Amino acid sequence: MYVAVKGGEAAIANAHRLLADRRRGDRSLPAIGIDQIVAQLALAVDRVMAEASLFDRTLAALAVRQSRGDMIEAIFLLRAYRTTLPRFGYSEPLDTADMTIERRISATYKDLPGGQLLGPTFDYTHRLLDPSLLSDEAIEEPALRPAETGRVMRVSEILGEEGLIEADGDMPEDHEIGDLTREPMEFPMTRDLRLQALARGDEGFLLALGYSTQRGYGRNHPFTGEIRIGDVEVEFDVPELGFAVSLGVIQVTECQMVNQFKGSAKAPPQFTRGYGLVFGQSERKAMAMSLVDRALRAEELGEDITAPAQDEEFVISHSDNVQATGFVEHLKLPHYVDFQAELDLVRRMRREFEAARNGGEDMKEAAE
Repeated sequence: MYVAVKGGEAAIANAHRLLADRRRGDRSLPAIGIDQIVAQLALAVDRVMAEASLFDRTLAALAVRQSRGDMIEAIFLLRAYRTTLPRFGYSEPLDTADMTIERRISATYKDLPGGQLLGPTFDYTHRLLDPSLLSDEAIEEPALRPAETGRVMRVSEILGEEGLIEADGDMPEDHEIGDLTREPMEFPMTRDLRLQALARGDEGFLLALGYSTQRGYGRNHPFTGEIRIGDVEVEFDVPELGFAVSLGVIQVTECQMVNQFKGSAKAPPQFTRGYGLVFGQSERKAMAMSLVDRALRAEELGEDITAPAQDEEFVISHSDNVQATGFVEHLKLPHYVDFQAELDLVRRMRREFEAARNGGEDMKEAAE
């Protein structure tokens, strides 16, 4: 037993060295730096921050480098690091209406108060490989305009002026905001906890669920009311001071979906909302999140629950890619004892099956 343990430790140490070697790659090439990852693989960094629930681009870039570009492994690393950090309290709710906007679009109104702003996006690019990126060619400087500050009206406010959209989901005054990172998960959930779970959820999983709602697996006919990306200030209420102080600025993506609702006995026909908010520039994730958020409100709005995206326990229990990774990848670990038990059981069942079949054939021959 001692020899086996020592051999296992040596093999693991060698595996670590081999991993470090493969991570470094060709020694004739310069090593990729953290600053390069932050600046040039920004969308990967943003996804890691969002699904790890930790806004720190340097640490997220370190996780991307350490994981060799495996996004889920990077998310796992950053989330594990997050658990070591002290907790001082909760910030004030973000006021995204005062966002310094980099990108803002709407599919519902062409002429928005404040205007539409395309910003950096793949939406209008041709999906063709660009050979010029094989070399480090000079990049033309973009056209910029001064950043606009101050409040920018949301599309939902335009509809709200006519009473055509539901109220903005205020929680009761005595409601305490939940925190999935500190409390065990219980169903049914309040919407604030669901949104927290969706914000941490796997982008691909939520994208597939959001897509399913558009294909008929859920009562969902969405319009993109508004997507906005930009910087918002984070404030923290300090009891000793009696007022909130600024902790800094973070980039977020916010999406509001506008959905049809035929009304009920308690509510007239109107538009309803789906909401998504994530760290960084992650509009696909924010859109998918808002689609799933609206689907999960089926019971609240008196709709039949007929599709997976409307099933709260199914969606929330399977949306976390770190948990999913743990359950799937643990299958690689030794299960020798369990398998031997299964093997003995199958052999015994096969013997009993053969005996029963042979006994039946003997009885048939005797009858003949």
